[in-house]
Amino acid sequence: MRKLKFRSIILFFLALCVLFSGPFELFAAQTANEEQAPGRTMAQQATKKNQLWITADHSKHAILQQEFTAGPQVTKACLSCHSEAATQFHKTIHWTWLDPNVPPQERVGKAGLSINNFCIAMPGSYPRCTSCHAGYGFKDMSFDFSDQTKVDCLVCHEQTGTYKKFPAGAGNPAPKPMVFKGNGKTYFPPQWNKVAQSVGRPTRKNCGTCHFFGGGGDGVKHGDMDSSLMKPNKELDVHMGLDGKNFDCVRCHTTETHRIAGRTYATPAATDRKSLVEDDTIAKITCESCHTATPHKAGEKPNDHTDKVACQSCHIPEFARVNPTKMWWDWSKAGQKKDGKPFKKKGEFGKPVYFTLKGDMSWGKNVKPEYDWYNGSIAAVTANDMVDPSKPIQINWPVGSQNDPNSRISPFKVHRGKQPYDKINKTLLIPHLFGKKGSSAYWADWDWKKALESGSSKAGTKFSGEFDFVETSYIFPITHMVAPKDKSLTCTECHSKTDSRLSNLKGFYMPG
Repeated sequence: MRKLKFRSIILFFLALCVLFSGPFELFAAQTANEEQAPGRTMAQQATKKNQLWITADHSKHAILQQEFTAGPQVTKACLSCHSEAATQFHKTIHWTWLDPNVPPQERVGKAGLSINNFCIAMPGSYPRCTSCHAGYGFKDMSFDFSDQTKVDCLVCHEQTGTYKKFPAGAGNPAPKPMVFKGNGKTYFPPQWNKVAQSVGRPTRKNCGTCHFFGGGGDGVKHGDMDSSLMKPNKELDVHMGLDGKNFDCVRCHTTETHRIAGRTYATPAATDRKSLVEDDTIAKITCESCHTATPHKAGEKPNDHTDKVACQSCHIPEFARVNPTKMWWDWSKAGQKKDGKPFKKKGEFGKPVYFTLKGDMSWGKNVKPEYDWYNGSIAAVTANDMVDPSKPIQINWPVGSQNDPNSRISPFKVHRGKQPYDKINKTLLIPHLFGKKGSSAYWADWDWKKALESGSSKAGTKFSGEFDFVETSYIFPITHMVAPKDKSLTCTECHSKTDSRLSNLKGFYMPG
């Protein structure tokens, strides 16, 4: 009898455990959720569904079974179903390479008169630069931008990973096995049917094929974008890490009618800072889009910074954390030879610190950004604008101020160097760099004056015939390579009387 009573008591308590286990688990989950910063909770909700439902298998489409021998043939087949795609794409900056929000006569953009201090400008080296154009045959400005079949659908959408453009093919892949003298590699024609039938949503590899290799090599330009982001871990980038969220670029660079959010010239990539809570149709291009403007726990001091400090300033402590990025490029030293031949000297990162074709260079890893006020717009000079060569020239610079409510203290890579300018007209010059011997290209004929005359002629700009070299700087906003939260900056990195990261910013009070 006692045993039966004891068993009854045990069963009663077990029943209570079962009855209340649900509420206890819910309470525990709620408690855990309350301990998590709301910005993280919001981001998890905004991105919780990574699986995209695909309703078409392109390998089964009859029109893609035909034998293709060239890219425009594939594009024509694509357009037979995706009838509006080329019309949409023709309106984007990926096609025009010109800022759509600036009067066309000002020609702001890569296909115009915009200048940088890497390979300087596209008009001097069309087929080399336009190997990254999402089209076929952009060898000069006679290119027919209205031809829909010239759109290269495959460079953004093929998923075999085998599709490659020839490095000096003006956007075309190699029509037959061809060796590119610049790197000694052999390029083969694509397996057109295989790549055409593989198409899907763009991945990091599609975007990175061009954007990770801007400036002629891996990580040369941006500092926060290089081949390490093809398959990163979350220590390098918490959003793109394979062991983290494993985001593709288009997860944040959202797209509408082929217009990809994120490109910055005079117009900001985002004109407001709304979150998905406020408007679920916005592009997810800002941190606030997913994390809101108060991402930290209630009452925590970092929430008081978000109206003045960009999230990236604290959460990207260094850039180029795996691969080095170029920090200095002196064109005035180009042209030196050994035994009458061009030569290359490598430095500590295995990267060239001198190259006959390009001059002196230096590289950096784990580079601390420089900081400035930034409202999302970048101003710049073009090859038509007068400059002051008596001091280093800012080719581009962030727009913003502490009194601008849209401005935040933001991180930048600043690339510095020396490049040619016109001593009489006081303008930056565009050299003709890539070409065959006898074409006046600098990399073939080694004559700066002829190269500058030819480049100016191609660009339609003036050249007095007198030139020298001037120091310049060029900025890139740092937005990728977001580190884990335990690697974000501590307060004293900025709030310090000595060695503050913000020591160059003046005119306002900052504790510490």
